[in-house]
Amino acid sequence: MILGSGSDVGKSIMVAGLCRLFRQEGIRVAPFKAQNMALNSFITPEGGEMGRAQVVQAQAAGLAPHVDMNPILLKPSSEVGSQVIVHGRVYGNFPARDYYRHKPRLVRRVMASYRRLAQAHDLIVLEGAGSAVELNLKKNDLVNFSMARRAGAVVLLVADIDRGGVFAATIGAVHLLTPGERRMLRGFIINKFRGDPALFEEGVEIIQRRTHRPVLGVVPFLKDLVLPEEDSVALARKRAAAWEADGALRIGVVRLPHISNYTDFDPLEQEAGVALRYLDHRDGLAGLDLLILPGTKNTIGDLRYLKETGLFGRLQTYAREGGRLVGICGGYQILGQEVRDPLGVEGDPRTEAGLGLLPLVTTMAGAKTTTQVQARALDRPAAELLSAYEIHLGVTEPRGPGQPAFDIISRNGAPLQVADGWVSPDRRVWGTYLHGLFDNDDFRRVFLQELRQTRPDAPGPPGTSYQTFLEAQLDRLADLLRRHLNMAQINAMIRT
Repeated sequence: MILGSGSDVGKSIMVAGLCRLFRQEGIRVAPFKAQNMALNSFITPEGGEMGRAQVVQAQAAGLAPHVDMNPILLKPSSEVGSQVIVHGRVYGNFPARDYYRHKPRLVRRVMASYRRLAQAHDLIVLEGAGSAVELNLKKNDLVNFSMARRAGAVVLLVADIDRGGVFAATIGAVHLLTPGERRMLRGFIINKFRGDPALFEEGVEIIQRRTHRPVLGVVPFLKDLVLPEEDSVALARKRAAAWEADGALRIGVVRLPHISNYTDFDPLEQEAGVALRYLDHRDGLAGLDLLILPGTKNTIGDLRYLKETGLFGRLQTYAREGGRLVGICGGYQILGQEVRDPLGVEGDPRTEAGLGLLPLVTTMAGAKTTTQVQARALDRPAAELLSAYEIHLGVTEPRGPGQPAFDIISRNGAPLQVADGWVSPDRRVWGTYLHGLFDNDDFRRVFLQELRQTRPDAPGPPGTSYQTFLEAQLDRLADLLRRHLNMAQINAMIRT
C-alpha cells in the first residue's frame, strides 16, 4: 500500500508506475483505492462512475477500469458536502458529519470490492488519500492505515522533497503513528527530487537512523511526465503556465470554482501547435482562438460566480464579437438561456439565467446519467465514429435555431439513436454532454483543423495518437521506478 505524507506527494503516480512495472514482469496486478475524493471521474463499460486516477492505474495494469478499484467516490458539491458514489452509483448527498454515520455499511461494501479484486489478481497495489497521519480523521478512516490493516498490506510512505520539510514528513509521521501502524510501515519513498541524489545521501541516513526503516528509493522530479491528474493542485500549476509557441492556437478553459473532468482537455494540451491555459476572472479573453466552458459539479453556483466576478458579461461580449465557445456538460448548460433546479439538487430550489448563447433550457431533475457512448459528429462528416461518456444530472431542451451536435448510436453497448448537444447557426458556439471527445484522435484533428482555417499562421501538428502517448508515458514511468527504487527489497517485503 502506498500512503502519503500529504496531498499531491505523488501517491497516484507511484501506484500507476508500480502497476505498469509489475505488469511488465508478468504479474496480474490491479489498483485499489477504497475512497477517493475527486471531481475528475470516468464511466466504466458497465456504466459505473469511478475516480480518474484509478482509470489511469487500470490502464497501467492492462485492465479495463472497474468500480471495484474505487468503490467509494466523493464528489464535492460545496465547501462542506459531497455527492457520494458507491460501486459506481449515487448513494446520496451528505455533509461530512452525516457521511461518517454510514461508515459501518460502507466498510462492508469496500471490503466486498477488495476481496473480488484480490481473488482475481496476484497482487493489489492500494493507494491512500491525503496525509496518512491526520490525527483528527483517524477514527473515521476508510482509506489509509485502516484499509492497510484490513488488507494485511505492506505500507510504504511517500514524501515529496520538492515542497520541503521531508524530515518532518517522514520522521514526524513515524512519531504520530500508533504502535500497530508503526508495525505496518515498512519503508519510505522520497519523491520529486531535483539535482544530484548523492547530495541527499546524508538525508537518507538520517531518516533511516531516526525511523529504523529503509528509504527504498529517491525518485527524480520529472516535470515533463504527462498523465491525467485529478487533484485540484494540478489546476493551479496549469493556470500558472504562460502562453507559449508563437503562432499556436490559443485555447482557454474557464476555471470554474466547481470544475470537473478537466482531463477532457489533456489531449488538446499535448498537441503540437496548441497552447492551452486555464483562465479565471483575472484573465483577459482577447486573442483566444477558442474558449471552453468545462464540466462543473454545481452549474448554478458557477453561473453565480460568473455573474459576481463580471466574467458573465465578458463571455457574452467575447461571443458577440465573433469568439468561438464550446461547452462540455455543465458548461453546455451554462451556455443556455436558463438553468432550473426545482428540486434543489444543487442547493436551494432556484432558477438562474444562463449566458443565452444557445437556445436551451436545462432542468435539474431525474436520475444521474452515467453511460459510455458511441456517437457521430453531425456537422463533421470527416470525423469517424467516436467514443465518449456521459456524467450529468438534468435534461436540456433546445428551444430555438440551430441543430444537434452529435448523434448517439449506442449507450453502454445497447444500440439506440438520440441527439446530443446543440450548435448555433453560425457554428461558433456549441455544447454537448459528451466527455472524452478530444481523446478521439480523428475528431480532435478535424476540430483543430477547423480552428486553423481562421488562423493560417497556426502550425499544423503531425498526426498523434493520444492513447499511444499515454502508453509511452506509463512505460517511461515504470522505467524510472525500476531504476530508482529498490525493487528487490520491495518484492521481498511483499512476499513476506
